Amino acid sequence: MASDKAQPCELDQEKYDADDNVKIICLGDSAVGKSKLMERFLMDGFRPQQLSTYALTLYKHTATVDGKTVLVDFWDTAGQERFQSMHASYYHKAHACIMVFDVQRKVTYKNLSTWYTELREFRPEIPCIVVANKIDDIKVTQKSFNFARKFSLPLYFVSAADGTNVVKLFNDAIRLAVSYKHNSRDFMDEVLQELEVGQVEMPSTSCKPTHSACLPHSMAHDS
Repeated sequence: MASDKAQPCELDQEKYDADDNVKIICLGDSAVGKSKLMERFLMDGFRPQQLSTYALTLYKHTATVDGKTVLVDFWDTAGQERFQSMHASYYHKAHACIMVFDVQRKVTYKNLSTWYTELREFRPEIPCIVVANKIDDIKVTQKSFNFARKFSLPLYFVSAADGTNVVKLFNDAIRLAVSYKHNSRDFMDEVLQELEVGQVEMPSTSCKPTHSACLPHSMAHDS
């Protein structure tokens, strides 16, 4: 379970180019239950891998979508969210986002707009699911949460404590990620693809070396 000693893991961005791999990121304030939701879904079938270089936790999962095996990497913030911002590498090549708030802490709901703005800066088109966690009192499901409606995002009421809607949430997120990857018309995806195959020349002298966008892939992530 989550208490198992985390295993070191090398970050291999290239594998996200495979048709049977998707990357799903989680966003939200500290202590809203992001990690607990993952652990509830994955139960005993996972081993969290701490990527200390990138300040995140990677959960690997195998799913079946339309009869095909899909390898899923769930990325958790591992404390970065305390700074109210994530490193750009966290968003890189993500195929879906699960954005979580705590129904018992209003500030975590108010901060969704900040997280959503940052998400769209890096990943303008990927599907995003809004998650209302910790529904200990079922009455909260009758409340109106306008954020999801404002941006036409699906809203799930879940409980990491008793498992309510957790399996459906993650299975739907995986399906959305696979669909997005196979049907993406995201401008950012097209730019990244062109950069990776060398069709776009990067200026060699006009960028300051401290700007991550001007650094090679591995260097930008380590900055």
